[in-house]
Amino acid sequence: MDLDLVNMFLIAGGTLAIPILAFVASFLLWPAALIKVYYWYWRRTLGLQVKHVESSGYRFCYSYRGKPGTRPSILMLHGFSAHKDMWLTVVKYLPKHLHLVCVDMPGHEGTSRTCAEDYSIEGQVRRIHQFVECIRLNKKPFHLVGTSMGGNVAGVYAARYPSHLCSTSLICPAGLQIPSESKFVKQLQELQATQNMSGIPLIPSTPEEMEDMLKLCSYVRFKVPQQILQGLVDVRIPHNDFYREVFLEIVGEKSRHSLQENMHLITVPLQVIWGKQDQVIDVSGATVLASGVRGCRVDLLENCGHSVVMERPRKTAKLILEFLISQQDSSSKKIS
Repeated sequence: MDLDLVNMFLIAGGTLAIPILAFVASFLLWPAALIKVYYWYWRRTLGLQVKHVESSGYRFCYSYRGKPGTRPSILMLHGFSAHKDMWLTVVKYLPKHLHLVCVDMPGHEGTSRTCAEDYSIEGQVRRIHQFVECIRLNKKPFHLVGTSMGGNVAGVYAARYPSHLCSTSLICPAGLQIPSESKFVKQLQELQATQNMSGIPLIPSTPEEMEDMLKLCSYVRFKVPQQILQGLVDVRIPHNDFYREVFLEIVGEKSRHSLQENMHLITVPLQVIWGKQDQVIDVSGATVLASGVRGCRVDLLENCGHSVVMERPRKTAKLILEFLISQQDSSSKKIS
């Protein structure tokens, strides 16, 4: 009897040991693979499906949940060197009945990588417009959300295609003439003075540089294990030359102030969300949009940096939903 019990525990322990050892081995030896599994798991948990579509030989990769309904669909545009899965933290707090679409920006992750022309802000706007028409998202006005570089693209898209949108939310958007210089801008100026653009803080190539980038982008201090930092770097290194090409394009003369140059054309309801402690793009940019776009709603977040989506996902989702509901209520009153 006792021997049978011991054997049972040994078998159970051995069965449990296999996945535990596999996890530990992955964590220590293949952290990059573990990160990919992590994103796959959360997409599954949140009910998101990944899909590819082609238009004129150009391939877009996106994730989605739900179907178009009575409420506006939401299209989300990520920032520089990120991907569609960066929105998972926000999607977690959005109602499941909403139709959500998160697309990989031009050249990023699963979307076609072509040439510098597509990576300028105007080029990205053209590609996102192509994507919207390809999946017929513009059959009914939708809500457009963009953060950082994606915020620049979303703002210019709103200026170009107002009939496609019911409203827009910009989170710490780039593309403005900011009154106050951020820590990141000062770092860039130092690099430009030495004519050395190989050490761009947003393009890390070592775990230490990755940790510095996370500190730059976040006010909240995430304690990230060394193995995960290494995994994050391993995932990015093969794409660093591409990221450098994109970065130089979006900070170049044609794209640097795209949102500033187009904001007077934005007529759809606009929401701006910004972290007060943003060290990448100073929060004073919110004042620029508030004074340049009539009726602009501004939500500033305390104790929050540039990575609003990661630092305050629940609050971000809540603010976007509140804005959407307020716009729908306003539209209903006008009709009645």
